[in-house]
Amino acid sequence: MELRDIVRDVKDFPKPGIVFKDITPLLANPQLFAYVVDRLADFTQQKESDVVLAAEARGYLFGAAVAYKLGLPLVIVRKPGKLPYKTISHTYELEYGTDTLEIHEDAIRKGQRVMLVDDLLATGGTVEACAELVEKLGGVVAGCAFFIELSFLKGRQKLKDYEIFSLVDFESE
Repeated sequence: MELRDIVRDVKDFPKPGIVFKDITPLLANPQLFAYVVDRLADFTQQKESDVVLAAEARGYLFGAAVAYKLGLPLVIVRKPGKLPYKTISHTYELEYGTDTLEIHEDAIRKGQRVMLVDDLLATGGTVEACAELVEKLGGVVAGCAFFIELSFLKGRQKLKDYEIFSLVDFESE
């Protein structure tokens, strides 16, 4: 089985015209999930990362597993009002409107090398916002690691300043 075959396409979810990449079959397969986590962890380790950062929600699944495997701290990024301590935020443009992400103000120390881990790279907006938060706190983005990349959405172009690693690339819808 190819790794891409474990990803299930769900048409018209969450709205008409969208083909959602469902990772739950991967999560139900412990051997393949371990393989994916190991590859993401290998990249994270090669980049001499000090911290793993993951954005809600599916990014937590991969970020937490990578952080655990490597014995690294995990930093989480959330939507506004969801983190209990003092935060800084970054607002970014979406196709139609804006969105905002927050991080605890003490989550990253100056000079720490931070690996951004997520399940999927699409347009790059969320990961770009995470990178902005890391840099606002004085951290250094060590790289960005993804299980899936939708290269037809050109997310790499937004992240051109960072090294990108992805395991599975869907070059078209």
